[in-house]
Amino acid sequence: MREYKTQMEAAKKGIITPEIKTVAQKELKTPEEIMRSVTRGEVCIPCNINHRSISAEGIGSGLRTKINVNLGISGDCKDYDAEMKKVDLALKFGAEAIMDLSNYGKTNTFRRQLIERSPAMIGTVPMYDAIGYLEKDLLDITAEDFLKVVRAHAEEGVDFMTIHAGINRRAVEAFMRDKRKMNIVSRGGSLLFAWMMMTGNENPFYEYYDKVLDIMEEFDVTISLGDALRPGCIDDSTDAGQISELIELGALTERAWKRNVQVMVEGPGHMAINEIEANMKLQKRICHNAPFYVLGPLVTDIFPGYDHITSAIGGAVAASSGADFLCYVTPAEHLRLPDINDVKEGIIASKIAAHAADIAKGIPNARERDNAMAQARHNVDWDEMFRIAVDGEKARAYFESTPPADRHTCSMCGKMCAVRTTNMILEGKKVEFCTEK
Repeated sequence: MREYKTQMEAAKKGIITPEIKTVAQKELKTPEEIMRSVTRGEVCIPCNINHRSISAEGIGSGLRTKINVNLGISGDCKDYDAEMKKVDLALKFGAEAIMDLSNYGKTNTFRRQLIERSPAMIGTVPMYDAIGYLEKDLLDITAEDFLKVVRAHAEEGVDFMTIHAGINRRAVEAFMRDKRKMNIVSRGGSLLFAWMMMTGNENPFYEYYDKVLDIMEEFDVTISLGDALRPGCIDDSTDAGQISELIELGALTERAWKRNVQVMVEGPGHMAINEIEANMKLQKRICHNAPFYVLGPLVTDIFPGYDHITSAIGGAVAASSGADFLCYVTPAEHLRLPDINDVKEGIIASKIAAHAADIAKGIPNARERDNAMAQARHNVDWDEMFRIAVDGEKARAYFESTPPADRHTCSMCGKMCAVRTTNMILEGKKVEFCTEK
């Protein structure tokens, strides 16, 4: 029997848990440093007591930027095998978290298999699953029903759950008053908004927040406070609805910490580049430096089919300005359920953003692999370059698709390769292009 219910309770008691030790080792920090950050709520370690296969990761200030991969089935795409292949791909490329956003039928079979095999953190949005799980229409679902789904996910071993508790009546008033182009684009947020408007009741996750925390504490689930009013286009960013909800999320963060429940706070969304840094600092201030989890932000709205790129641009700026956790976006965003190729493109784009931010933030050893790549390029050692590359298979395929006559160069520059030329001169050799050797 554990002496504590949650990682935060353990940290407050001065107990260094196995999960804290694992995170410290991965982050090149001492267990005491990680413990202090968990105590303050600046770092969370999502790790459900029923997720046996997990390899603990920390999310928060001073740690490597983590990425999340969304997947799951929908009514139009019900191929569980295809989704499990996406899981394997996410694990191959080092995604630290996988969110099962399935919203069709009985999803628990897939989720249990996912939790059983995945060392990555598993997240869900119980609101998505409510209609299928309960087999009730939205208007017929009660507050108790919503809590029943939260408990079911916790019992299965989900490590973090997006709970849209901040879209209460006050936040809705601000949203209704300040008109938007895109209104509500959060799926969970829109369902709750519809439920509130149809029933006349307060948001059940806000009204019964203490009961939600009871479940989170019992299973050591991290609550990811969802941003139901996140902007869905750049014209809606940093408006009254978004900021009003953020203020509510700050208060809910403190309430969770008093119960020793770990917290992440979710953020935008779509946002022009020049607004990102200020939004990151605003969130950290209002939400007491809780770990910040962002979708993108997407920095422009006119590149469907390329939104993994618009997201990576925003994600790099966001993470270098304080965001701790990036949700990947694929080329299929806004268009369809992503296939396995879309998933790979989304993962790599998000990894680029996270790694670029870690270099900017001075995360320990963030530059080490880049420096190794620079040395391999200096040596024109192609095999070593492919070994170091995040996607060495793709790099090798590109190189070999148009092979150079001389392997000490590539087909772009041939013998005019700048590295080759400089190396030869520094080695005291003569550079000749017109004489065949």
